[in-house]
Amino acid sequence: MPQPTTPTTPITIEAPTAAAMHQLGIRIAAQAHGGDVILLSGPLGAGKTTLAQGIGTGLNVNEPVVSPTFTIARELHGQFSDGTPATLIHVDAYRLGGNAYAPGEDSVDRLLDELESIGLDEELENPGDNTIILMEWGEQMAAALADQRLDIHIDRPISTPNRHDTTGELTSDGTRTVSLIPVGDSWRQRINQLTRPDSSEE
Repeated sequence: MPQPTTPTTPITIEAPTAAAMHQLGIRIAAQAHGGDVILLSGPLGAGKTTLAQGIGTGLNVNEPVVSPTFTIARELHGQFSDGTPATLIHVDAYRLGGNAYAPGEDSVDRLLDELESIGLDEELENPGDNTIILMEWGEQMAAALADQRLDIHIDRPISTPNRHDTTGELTSDGTRTVSLIPVGDSWRQRINQLTRPDSSEE
């Protein structure tokens, strides 16, 4: 299991629209490379899938990037900006790590067992040279994952105007606050590029 690594102070970016969130995903993809693990968290309706779609766009993925809730993991194929083939493994960890532990089993052991059962344990601990792991609801699994990763948390304040439509459901309106937390040296060296609007064009 990877040894714990102290996270860096978060960089905060505001995304006032869904288009801005999508563009941020493109910028993240421009800085990503094979072997990266990206953990994406936030409440329902915060924009996680929109950000994931932007990452898919930035990696030239032609397949739809949708929430993998019913399959837990989806493997998508695209290209890095230099034309190198890229594989994006999009994981939804919401249903992983439930409360039905065996006697003496802790949460990390349970998560690793579940990852192994779906064939993702080795991918997460040692992604391939052309593979990026993007995990939604991944914050609960940080202790069981690689010590080099980018943690992304999306927050949508309760006071945001137009946060709900007439049915009470979350809408696409309202500013999101995105916290980018590099864990390990690899992302620390790239994180500042994400605050530059033109970073996807470099």
